[in-house]
Amino acid sequence: MKIPKYQQIQNDLRQQIISGKFENGDKFYTEAELTKLYSVSSITVIRAVNELVKDGYLVRQQGKGTFVSRSRKGKLVEFSDIEVFPLEQDSVQVLACEKGNDPRILETLQLDKNDYYYKISRIRSVGDTPYIYHQSYIPARYLQQPEAPLEHFQSIYQRFKLDFNLHMSEELYSETNEVVFPAPKEVQKHLQLKSKEPVILQIRTTKRTGSEEVLEYIETYKHWKFFKFEIVANKH
Repeated sequence: MKIPKYQQIQNDLRQQIISGKFENGDKFYTEAELTKLYSVSSITVIRAVNELVKDGYLVRQQGKGTFVSRSRKGKLVEFSDIEVFPLEQDSVQVLACEKGNDPRILETLQLDKNDYYYKISRIRSVGDTPYIYHQSYIPARYLQQPEAPLEHFQSIYQRFKLDFNLHMSEELYSETNEVVFPAPKEVQKHLQLKSKEPVILQIRTTKRTGSEEVLEYIETYKHWKFFKFEIVANKH
């Protein structure tokens, strides 16, 4: 799918901001400068800049111009999960691959009411101890062999890479983490939790860069004993 010109410009300008070409509060390019720089119409430039303003990278000051946001540009913050055990001890069991069309999931996947998706349920364990219960929802068009043996879906990201040449770790995503107490009954069973133990719910939506088409929506329940993450802030 061809990326619209305004998005190409938007992505290029965003990268310039992130890379440190501009300082916090610096005056940004004028509309005339951008029109000349990219050899496009003012309409295309305005749309690209509007998107950067909406995303918080730029701010407009009436009568003065457009400036790099002080709050958004300050730091690049990275969050990363820390595994509390050697990764070679990790194993995956695929429980099911089921066709579905629940309205809530269809809306999240930005699908029509007549479309459908596949729900892939998996358990991750360290040794004999289950610590993650995944429920991944994939638009039907991104699952080539839904009738394949369950072990075919041990790594969904591998399937995206092999079947569609999509590297999910490089695509856009948003993720939230929250403590759920008590854990839902089904989760208690899969993670061998007691009735009064909490669980961490991680919700992630991954979108295709450029088109922002939803590729995957996943609800992950993680055992509280295995939840640890690191925050790193780098100045740019």
